[in-house]
Amino acid sequence: MSKALPIYSVTPFTMLDFPERTACIVWFSGCNMRCGYCHNPQIVKGKGRGTAEQVLTFLEKRQGLLDGVVLSGGEASVYPGLPEFIRQLKSMNYAIKLDTNGLRPDIVRDFLNDGFLDYVALDYKAPPEKFKRVTGIDKFAAFSETLNLLCHQARVPFEVRTTVHTALMDEDDISSIMRDLDARPYRGTYYVQNFCADNDRPTLKNLPPQTRVLDINRLPKAQNFLTDFRNF
Repeated sequence: MSKALPIYSVTPFTMLDFPERTACIVWFSGCNMRCGYCHNPQIVKGKGRGTAEQVLTFLEKRQGLLDGVVLSGGEASVYPGLPEFIRQLKSMNYAIKLDTNGLRPDIVRDFLNDGFLDYVALDYKAPPEKFKRVTGIDKFAAFSETLNLLCHQARVPFEVRTTVHTALMDEDDISSIMRDLDARPYRGTYYVQNFCADNDRPTLKNLPPQTRVLDINRLPKAQNFLTDFRNF
């Protein structure tokens, strides 16, 4: 396993981030996106402060107290030692949830085939025409491949979520995402989350003020999935 320092920090206990599991959250440093509204710039741009081995030691002591591990960040899939890390977590009988932006469909495909994952949360950052503006990179096709992989398998439950800053996206953009999810078809819950400014937490970029929230009454009704609006 790599001797680099991939881990930024660990949240030792959560009952909110992994459905039906008591879990911890492992925050991986680094990310292959640069979303301006990101509330974790210190994780995205900072260096790791701990090793995977230290996390495994922590989790050895938590067996029987926790039953799940959330792999988040940053972006966990950028860590080259992640497959071996998950194998060791699985050997301790932990369920695994992956939070991902979907830019590594090869990783997600391998993890699905190997039975590594028990739950996935996929961030649908923006429709194709806004993807680079929101994320800083032009790789919607890679994300789309990951979404297709998840939609066309039945073993691993997953959710799709979007954070909306209305200086970056509007009702037409979310409507476009919803139509795309219906067409694939997606059959889970789509979580639409309003960006919430927090003066105590910096964002990755300086964004214009959000002068309004999304008007959810202007959005279409989904045919194949449920929609959950947060902080509206």
